[in-house]
Amino acid sequence: MRCPMPSALLVQYFIELPSPREGEDFSEWRARHFKATKRFKKLVLARYTEGTLIRLLDNKSAEARKASLFALGLLGTMEANPIMARLLHDGDSDVADMATASLWNLWFRADSEENNTALQKATRVRDREKALESMTALIEKAPEFAEALNQRAIVYFRMKQYEDSIADCQKVLDLNPWHFGALVGMAQSYMKMKKHRSALKAFRNTLKIHPRMEGVADAIRTLEKVLGEDGGRKDDKK
Repeated sequence: MRCPMPSALLVQYFIELPSPREGEDFSEWRARHFKATKRFKKLVLARYTEGTLIRLLDNKSAEARKASLFALGLLGTMEANPIMARLLHDGDSDVADMATASLWNLWFRADSEENNTALQKATRVRDREKALESMTALIEKAPEFAEALNQRAIVYFRMKQYEDSIADCQKVLDLNPWHFGALVGMAQSYMKMKKHRSALKAFRNTLKIHPRMEGVADAIRTLEKVLGEDGGRKDDKK
């Protein structure tokens, strides 16, 4: 009896994950999905290495690519990061969407379990000063945890500390050059500071990594029009 192809088995595990039922309460759906995801992780861990999952990203089947991305988002290491980011350019939009979601999952658990949990808790703190304090303490403990820096950049942005936000975004990109979220955050801070040329550059760099990222192409067209009309005079420094 022939064993199923690695891609076929992974796809089978993937398609068995539940979809929301019509009229289902969100908490019920979340509980079902959590249980099914836990089972998916157990099945994948028993049969697949990270290397095999990475190789399956080149599979001709879109379902196999999606399944592999989903698995790597849950179980992969940052070694998979650049290969996963490549699928943001996939010809299948569903695969590209899965790449987006799976990269976020990977980035949020890219450090130790303790530090990952600390970051999750810090992002749920509503008081900005307290959130900033928690994230800064985590960054001091784990200075190469790029997502902790990215989340602090978001807090700085909300506090209108745009230069601090940009500085953190740059640190994120130094650690993780494929972090499209940090590039957009940087662009938004530059926009608030009316540094339109710098914002345009950051948005263009975002599109090189994530060509389908919502709103970015429109922002580029708007900025190109503004800068073309006034010769960039609205940009106070750059």
